[in-house]
Amino acid sequence: MTAPAIELKGISKAFGPVQANKDISLSVAKGAIHGIVGENGAGKSTLMSILYGFYKADKGEIWINGKQTQIPDSQAAIRAGIGMVHQHFKLVENFTVVENVILGAEDGAMLRPSISKARKVLIDLEKEYGLEVNPDAIVEDLSVGHQQRVEILKQLYREADILILDEPTGVLTPSEADQLFRILGRLKEEGKTIILITHKLREIMDITDTVSVMRRGEMTATVKTAETSPAQIAELMVGRKVLLQVDKTPATPGEVVLDVRNLRVVDPTGVERVKSISFQIRAGEILGIAGVAGNGQTELLEVLGGMIPAQGGTVKLHGQEIDLTGRESDGQSRRMRGIGHVPEDRQVEGLIMPYEAWENVAFGYHHDPKYQSGPLMNNAAIKADCAEKMERYDVRPPNPRLPARNFSGGNQQKIVVAREMDRQPELLLIGQPTRGVDIGAIEFIHKQIIALRDAGKAVLLVSVELDEIMGLSDRIAVMFDGVISGERLPSETNEGDLGLLMAGVNETNEKVRPRGVVA
Repeated sequence: MTAPAIELKGISKAFGPVQANKDISLSVAKGAIHGIVGENGAGKSTLMSILYGFYKADKGEIWINGKQTQIPDSQAAIRAGIGMVHQHFKLVENFTVVENVILGAEDGAMLRPSISKARKVLIDLEKEYGLEVNPDAIVEDLSVGHQQRVEILKQLYREADILILDEPTGVLTPSEADQLFRILGRLKEEGKTIILITHKLREIMDITDTVSVMRRGEMTATVKTAETSPAQIAELMVGRKVLLQVDKTPATPGEVVLDVRNLRVVDPTGVERVKSISFQIRAGEILGIAGVAGNGQTELLEVLGGMIPAQGGTVKLHGQEIDLTGRESDGQSRRMRGIGHVPEDRQVEGLIMPYEAWENVAFGYHHDPKYQSGPLMNNAAIKADCAEKMERYDVRPPNPRLPARNFSGGNQQKIVVAREMDRQPELLLIGQPTRGVDIGAIEFIHKQIIALRDAGKAVLLVSVELDEIMGLSDRIAVMFDGVISGERLPSETNEGDLGLLMAGVNETNEKVRPRGVVA
């Protein structure tokens, strides 16, 4: 019989008192796509980091293609034919594609021969696997989907036969994710072995051959994908039955909370990102903004959250106009007016990664009287408040003194959600609320959003996940090229209809003219 591509035997790893992996054994067949799922903090990324040489296991063995292999560092992993595409890309943004690909794999001190060789190899790889990307393009000018292709090309250039992908669709649009899966199918046909770490059960069911489930650092099950179901996998992950559909009653909208009229946003390069859009959100309702990333949704959240100024239009909160010129454009002034903001990128905009959880919980609210002790901040009160929030929002581990960078992505998201939502803001701005978040945390965050709506608050939701938009929203507006191309009720639309509007095409396949939509 053919030896497995990977065998892990009795792998254990602890970080101080936290046991990240406990006696884990795993077998991955050659030429298969093997999914690994589990809650945030279950130990998935730690296990793969051991396989890739980022961490050294406290005990256990690694076998590659039937041979016991020592992997003390990532160079050893690369020599063993293992490549890893991380959730947060490891690219130098102002380098070209080909420069990123050869980085760390140069043939010598002279770069020109290495670049010339790499360009030829890249062209062949692109054709073979459908990974088309311009070798001379600057990485920062590429879409997220194309940047991910660069990461995959980087591993193939190093002749990786085993590819580990950690949450590969967390930052992709639905169309980019579909393209990625076609590429993975092509890689499988060519005999590559793929390990896919994801929290999206639909992806597991669509593309994997086998799925392994981790919970609290242990491997709880490995099953053939064709012999299981999303509900069974979710229960194995969380240890209880999980509601996979959003459970909510019909909205009962009240007075207008947010009134946006003819809002314009121009970026520093002079490109108009938001083009005179208009809409309203009422108390007790969720307006979902759908659209392919890069069509103005990010700028809309940023200007409403006080991160950037607007170049035209008006915004009123409960009838009171908000300054958009930049003089008062900061997140703290917005929070004082009752606007909470969960930004799209938790690591860049939501948290300061080296700071501890209790410090991050106070950001933007450090003038709160309960955080004060005379003229000074009461750090003990902030830590106690953070501990309470961690318990209510199930942040793991519940340690206020742990730096934000040491939490898993989903638990980082919970910290931001707890900070912004626990104060019951009059208006919640929330971007990509469950990006990179496991199924149990998705259910929890969705319930918090619905509870806020049911408490009579207004919610502006931006997400590239159409099922999330459909499940949470009371009304859906679609953004295309900086305008609102259409508005729908969830009960009167479907993903195909929304997909056309996301492409700027209406029901008669005609290009939508830019216009604002007033609710």
